[in-house]
Amino acid sequence: MGHSLAMASDKIRADMVESIEFPHLANKYSVQGVPRTVINETTYLDGMAPEPLFVAKVLEAVGMMSAEEVQKLVDHMLAEAEKHEHESHEHPEGHEHH
Repeated sequence: MGHSLAMASDKIRADMVESIEFPHLANKYSVQGVPRTVINETTYLDGMAPEPLFVAKVLEAVGMMSAEEVQKLVDHMLAEAEKHEHESHEHPEGHEHH
């Protein structure tokens, strides 16, 4: 996603680094798993993230969203996912309940 933003704006730069080939960078950014996205050297995002969360972390990195606002978004997304998971267990596809 970072590369898409970089292609859309000359104000954004995205680099992808193989941590095994550049262990000094993996150490510098405390890479424990991949992918690890580092935004403006201060904001981190571990693992694959849905687009709204990625955008929120970018906004956090540039001071347009607080860490608390990002956490509220994460909490909301988790609650929605849990709700949908619960609903799918109650009504499995192909099994109508009357």
